[in-house]
Amino acid sequence: MRISARTQYALRAAAELAAAPPGPMPAEKIATAQGIPRKFLDNILLQLRRAGLLHSQRGPDGGYWLARPAGEITLADIVVIVEGVSEGGDHGGYPGVASPLAEVWSALRDHEEMMLADITLADIAGASVRLGDESR
Repeated sequence: MRISARTQYALRAAAELAAAPPGPMPAEKIATAQGIPRKFLDNILLQLRRAGLLHSQRGPDGGYWLARPAGEITLADIVVIVEGVSEGGDHGGYPGVASPLAEVWSALRDHEEMMLADITLADIAGASVRLGDESR
């Protein structure tokens, strides 16, 4: 799976909001904390707000905050909003001995999707991600 810079920025901004105290967080503060270009971030925040993942408030005390608890928002939620639904590619046409590779790519894609769906923003903000830990 290739994660675009836009998606990485969206994940970082959402993690910043998940770790923030309650209340609106200005976009400038998110941009500075995560080293994200402000104009790029503004477009990402707008996309996340339109998708219902964030709320926003204008004005001097304005900013953005998560629309749901961080424990209810998975990394997959954000990836799907920013990247769209994965098509998965067409790996079914390999000839001869290479034909089983299609199953390998499919299993890999399924594993990636399950992993992203299992990790929440609360996990990221709380630094409790244990990759490969089956006890979660």
